[in-house]
Amino acid sequence: MELEIYSAFVKAGVPESDARAAAESINKEIDKRYAVHAQQLATRGDVESVRKEVAEAEIRLTPSITEVQKSIVDMQRRTIAAVFGGMVAFAAIQKLL
Repeated sequence: MELEIYSAFVKAGVPESDARAAAESINKEIDKRYAVHAQQLATRGDVESVRKEVAEAEIRLTPSITEVQKSIVDMQRRTIAAVFGGMVAFAAIQKLL
């Protein structure tokens, strides 16, 4: 690309030293912009690495998730039992009075 820019300047009548300096300057600016964007872009390797880490975390967390789900089910059972127990107690008290 540098050669194309240089050739275009020379054909336009720009002196060779100025054309070379201008082509180098343009390339430096392109490199600066690329460097800024390159830090924000993800490569396939980056994405695969993250996928692998997520899969490993999922494997590690599966037993904990299962345990939490069992605890929630147990709490729901106890809550329902307490509600029905309270209703039975209330009905018994009403019947006695």
